[in-house]
Amino acid sequence: MKVELNKSTAERIFHAVLFELLGNVVIAIFISTVLKVSLLQSGKLSVISAITATIWNYIFNKIFDAIQRRFAFERNFTVRILHAVIFEIVLVLSLTPVAMFLLDLSLAKAFMVEIGLIFVFLPYTLVFNWTYDYIRWRFVANKASAQ
Repeated sequence: MKVELNKSTAERIFHAVLFELLGNVVIAIFISTVLKVSLLQSGKLSVISAITATIWNYIFNKIFDAIQRRFAFERNFTVRILHAVIFEIVLVLSLTPVAMFLLDLSLAKAFMVEIGLIFVFLPYTLVFNWTYDYIRWRFVANKASAQ
């Protein structure tokens, strides 16, 4: 399978929206099942988390890019790990109070929920992107080469 790197803006938007929609369903069902809360409660947390993560991603990357320009460092593997860890730490810290409020949890339990979501989202991200690339390769790329 060959992964297409030159996707259109429309396809990238489609990919991101599909990723978030399915991710919200997965997270809402996971939280509802594990914590025995209503799907409405877990769905609210999932949507707020997705919106927060999207906004934080934009802000964080603008700041990180500015710091990189200022100090002229390369974005090597170590820097990418640091980038991901800082992003996730701030996201977890910002969403913990939201989980406390929406799910009526203690600080410790809400924090653990947010940490747990990282471990749910990592395999989800891997499986989603692999599946998307395979389906795209199987149906879109092969259709184009047949013409």
